[in-house]
Amino acid sequence: MNKKYTYTDAFDELQTIVSEIERGEISIDELSEKVKRAALLTNICKAKLTATEEEVNHILADLANEGETSEPAQQEE
Repeated sequence: MNKKYTYTDAFDELQTIVSEIERGEISIDELSEKVKRAALLTNICKAKLTATEEEVNHILADLANEGETSEPAQQEE
């Protein structure tokens, strides 16, 4: 697989495969390949979710650190 999948692309294809299986549209001859493909797409989705979560956490941590350092010093009376 050379194509770079977006999360949406992978998830949409995964939903299509699941729907085909649920409706009984997949023959026994195709089932194994479709399940392998579904597993690959699931891994792509998991990896993208994990990467996004890490990136968001990093951004939030940076924002929290900026907030701590940019608070004005309180003046003593």
